[in-house]
Amino acid sequence: MGVSVDGFIADRDGAFAWTAPSEELFAFHLAQVGALDGFLLGRKLYETMLVWETNPALRGTELHTAFADVWSALPKVVFSSTLDSVQGNARLAGTSVAEEAAALLERSAKDIAIGGAGLAATAFEAGLIDELRIFRHPVVVGGGTPYLPPVTDQVDVGLVETRTFDSGVLFERYRRRAGA
Repeated sequence: MGVSVDGFIADRDGAFAWTAPSEELFAFHLAQVGALDGFLLGRKLYETMLVWETNPALRGTELHTAFADVWSALPKVVFSSTLDSVQGNARLAGTSVAEEAAALLERSAKDIAIGGAGLAATAFEAGLIDELRIFRHPVVVGGGTPYLPPVTDQVDVGLVETRTFDSGVLFERYRRRAGA
């Protein structure tokens, strides 16, 4: 997920326009999503990303078409207490985050992702997150939706990978350490 330097995924007004990716970063996102076998997501993220499955106008470039194809093919499980149905290659969650994640992992040889602030916080607090993949944008927003929930116990992680993009975005990948 995109995050400000001061640790927020959205500002105080819920805006996150500052996370719009450059072409280089967008291509990296395409590779990341293409390496997944499933995605667990909250309602807001689902609604934000649904346009990639439903809006042909987003297929204006070869890169955008490739992303739309990859996103559309990716199985998604949506967690929502307000939606009655979902579109595209998605289904509403029928069980807990832990059970849905276990079911996806059982039939997958690749990674699955969890996105959306509330859902990711729930998964993090439950110890379901093996890796954190952070796209740190060069902006300070001063408050809003935090990337990580407050924790009661220290969680040890090790830095696995970094990459700096021409736009100044820093990709950081951390893996939870054994026993953490």
